Amino acid sequence: MGTIPIYWGESGNVNELLGGDGASHWARLELEKSYDLRPLDTLTPESLSGLKHLLLAQPRALSAAENVALDDWVRGGGRLLLFADPMLTGKSKFPIGDRRRPQDVVLLSPILKHWGLELQFDVERPEGFVLIQATDQPIPVNRPGSFVALGTPGPCTLAAEAVLASCSIGEGRVVLLADAAVLDLYDPHPQAAAALDWLAGTAWSERGK
Repeated sequence: MGTIPIYWGESGNVNELLGGDGASHWARLELEKSYDLRPLDTLTPESLSGLKHLLLAQPRALSAAENVALDDWVRGGGRLLLFADPMLTGKSKFPIGDRRRPQDVVLLSPILKHWGLELQFDVERPEGFVLIQATDQPIPVNRPGSFVALGTPGPCTLAAEAVLASCSIGEGRVVLLADAAVLDLYDPHPQAAAALDWLAGTAWSERGK
């Protein structure tokens, strides 16, 4: 689920969508090597029932009910990979203001604060890909944000210049990246596929490996 069109690709209309003429996303093919994907429009106890893994890719602002449903699902053992970019840099064929365009600024403060995190952004940070190091896997980012852990001790551990957070929430696990350049549809970074595989494995494996 998210405004980055991983599942459907960037389609201008229904005909493009149904005919497969839109710009398909490389990340869907990469993820489908290991996972069966199911698109979600909303987060409810019903839509999340039976799911063990969830990917939120620059999601729209969640309603209060969706925040509750997501938190309950994670605490019950769900495993979430969340891309939360405070200033999206990826290209889109749709102009600013078009509802089909990925959301430029993520708006998830309520759920992040509930999990003990605050997302920050340095407006002076220059644009351009850089690699941050997460253990043995470099992750390409472009004007990323950073997380601040609230409370001591908190449920979250920060890494990779605080761009990456890993949180134990109840019986579940949340892995968050304060950037979404890994998921650029057009001209993806050469390390993007490997980084996505590593992030998915970190978030969704039983031992976080």
